[in-house]
Amino acid sequence: MTLPVAADAVVRVVLVDDEPLVRAGLRVILEAEPDLDVVGEAGDGSEVPQVVAESRPDVVLMDVRMPRVDGIAATRSVVAAGRPGAPAPRVLVLTTFENDDHVLDALHAGAQGFLLKRARPEEVADAVRLVARGDSLLFPDAVRRLVAARGSDGAAGDALRDARLTEREGEVLRLVAAGLSNAEIAGELYLGVETVRTHVGNVLAKLGVRDRTQAVVWAYESGFVPVGRA
Repeated sequence: MTLPVAADAVVRVVLVDDEPLVRAGLRVILEAEPDLDVVGEAGDGSEVPQVVAESRPDVVLMDVRMPRVDGIAATRSVVAAGRPGAPAPRVLVLTTFENDDHVLDALHAGAQGFLLKRARPEEVADAVRLVARGDSLLFPDAVRRLVAARGSDGAAGDALRDARLTEREGEVLRLVAAGLSNAEIAGELYLGVETVRTHVGNVLAKLGVRDRTQAVVWAYESGFVPVGRA
């Protein structure tokens, strides 16, 4: 399914992968779409700050594993460069393996989601559009598996205990962790979308996390949402 975008909206994308063939394939996929424009490339995470500064993309499509500076460190550099009035590009991580625990580190670093390299061309294009418009691309089952495999050091649990979420905020966090959008949560809880947006904002503030992507990871790592839940 192709996500609708405004007729005049062009999403600027930077590709980061140490394999030239992968970058070439992604460029062909994205530039076949009238609303997507590849404005820069990097072959290693060390090149990312300069390429991003010069090309000013909306989205960075980031390989998580690279030989010198990996996608985790590069994601941190992208996020750290954001400032009021000039927000950082949103990062979408690419990975070969579903169980790659580097993905969890990249989400902690500020990536808005992840995508498998074997994804279909239309899935890649839609994923870029999704994160460009401010949404997160998460797969709750995959996040659960990653957290279950790694375990938790308890820090997230301490943060959630200290957060003092209300009962309603806890319900909203569980539904966010299940992958529901604000509109879907509103339907589930019989609330207005603006009310849900307010609850989500309160949850992020209380947890001290940047966005709903990190809130989902915190929810599973803390055990607030059990990783064994079907």
